[in-house]
Amino acid sequence: MTSTHHTGQSGIPEGKLKIYIGMSAGVGKTYRMLQEAHNLLRNDVNLKVAYVETHGRRETQALIEGLPVIPRRTVFYKGKQLEELDVQAVLLLHPDIVIVDELAHTNIPGSKNEKRWQDVLEILEAGIDVISAINIQHIESINGEVRQITGVEVQERVPDRMLQIANEVVNIDLTADELISRLKEGKIYDSSKIHQAMQHFFQPDKILQLRELALKEVAGQVERKVDYEVTAKGKPWRHERFLACISSNHDIAQHIIRKAARLASYYNSKWYVLYVQTQRESADRIPLAAQRHLINNFKNATQLGAEVVRKKEENIARAIMEMVEEQGITTVCIGKPHLKLWQIILKTSVFNQLLRALSKNEVDLVILS
Repeated sequence: MTSTHHTGQSGIPEGKLKIYIGMSAGVGKTYRMLQEAHNLLRNDVNLKVAYVETHGRRETQALIEGLPVIPRRTVFYKGKQLEELDVQAVLLLHPDIVIVDELAHTNIPGSKNEKRWQDVLEILEAGIDVISAINIQHIESINGEVRQITGVEVQERVPDRMLQIANEVVNIDLTADELISRLKEGKIYDSSKIHQAMQHFFQPDKILQLRELALKEVAGQVERKVDYEVTAKGKPWRHERFLACISSNHDIAQHIIRKAARLASYYNSKWYVLYVQTQRESADRIPLAAQRHLINNFKNATQLGAEVVRKKEENIARAIMEMVEEQGITTVCIGKPHLKLWQIILKTSVFNQLLRALSKNEVDLVILS
């Protein structure tokens, strides 16, 4: 990983980002990052370790020896002394490359940024290269799939945009048997946690499904890079633009946002979230809880890289078509209506108008299950 920089849209020179992905804790992401750090140092690269989490693993701790470490920032929170990544120290020392582990970490309340991935963006904007690591279950748009596999809702999440801006994404892969052997040998957790881990997360079928997710994610990243950098050379590149249409229904909206984010991430493209507020959904008519959910969905969409647009309009089809024309949308994503609604939709001219207009403009319509 060299330290030549490109310039971002804001005109600020940006560092390069390399992310190690694994299907779970204990596959060896931090270990691999530290090995890479030693190799870079041997090649006289100005590198610093800003934050590494060893989780008490002996092999990993041994690798920190001889690496230049930036001391962490000490913070007192609720009577406890805690340590955080010192972003200011990184910016002041300005190494060529910095190692920042645990990309999905939530910072202590009162920190400048709420999340560590936001710290990393700040470091990149200063023109410093970053090497980081994340587990597959922390990627925002596949959170639902992870919950289905593991039965656990992962709270600490990273927007897919971080993977999109990464110059390199590397999968650290192990078989389920190798991972379980590491667990039994005490290489992942201390002995008191091993039994519980094997009862819950570390089961062969779950590991296999998470492994498939990780492999698919990295394969998708490589495919996009090939499409964008190799195939598109010398060919007119169709720039996809996605529009996700949501209502105040929280669960459906959340689902549409996640799926549209996946599509936009796959095509490395710009995307929008449209909320059309009809009279029926005016602020004084929908319950407070629904309003809160709506605001959360807007925030989530923004973090995933969307531009959120709110329109007040009775004719939803007209509002969608305005967006299609204004923003050059190529694909419109809507949620699957329930059966009664389908019957109403098919009887109304509004939906037919929308279909005709989309067809005329060669815009795809995706109905998300």
